[in-house]
Amino acid sequence: MSDGVITALQYYGAASGLLAALIVSLNLGARPTGWGFVIFVTSSLALIAWGFLNEDSQGIGWQNVGLLAINVVGVYRYLFSAPKESDKSEPA
Repeated sequence: MSDGVITALQYYGAASGLLAALIVSLNLGARPTGWGFVIFVTSSLALIAWGFLNEDSQGIGWQNVGLLAINVVGVYRYLFSAPKESDKSEPA
């Protein structure tokens, strides 16, 4: 794989991870949070690829294997599972 593609994976993973963290931290509701987790999934996939394509970055690859599993749970919880009464919050 070319160095340009590997570099793009690295920077996409970093930038999309920051964007997803911002979306989730804003607590805008279930649907936006779910889409934040979708972005986290793409970030993890990019960083897994980047990590395993670089000899010195395998730790980041393995970390993102774990984060991918966590992010898939977030996607399921916020986009596919039925909301529970305890999940509904009243406006402050």
